Amino acid sequence: MHNEFKVVEGDFANAGKASSDIKKTLKQLNIDNQKIKKIVVAVYEAEVNAIAHAYGGTIFVDLDQEKIAVVIKDVGPGIPDLDKAMTKGFSTASAKVREMGFGAGMGLPNIKNNVDVLEIKTEVGVGTEIKMVVNFLS
Repeated sequence: MHNEFKVVEGDFANAGKASSDIKKTLKQLNIDNQKIKKIVVAVYEAEVNAIAHAYGGTIFVDLDQEKIAVVIKDVGPGIPDLDKAMTKGFSTASAKVREMGFGAGMGLPNIKNNVDVLEIKTEVGVGTEIKMVVNFLS
């Protein structure tokens, strides 16, 4: 199964729509609840990052009996220091984003802690691509 979701810059009202839709699908497929929780947390964090830090993007979801693979591609500033961005509590979120309760610097660390595979490609001034995989059989 393949699905795509658009992410719109600054659209916090719809933050979580993709992760919620993915959750519904996985529940219908009787995927283990712990696996669903991990996927939903990871996708939500990536979705919010694209809304808060980029100029929009697309979430691509590929699902089979063994795993779910999610790729989030955004157009944006990129991540200048990926190692620093992976540090708990580090954030480049604007004051406006922080006032809304986002931007605590836990997005990338939470993604890493909830997936089996994480690949991040980023280029300053171009954007970021995050690929995450959760295996159902492990």
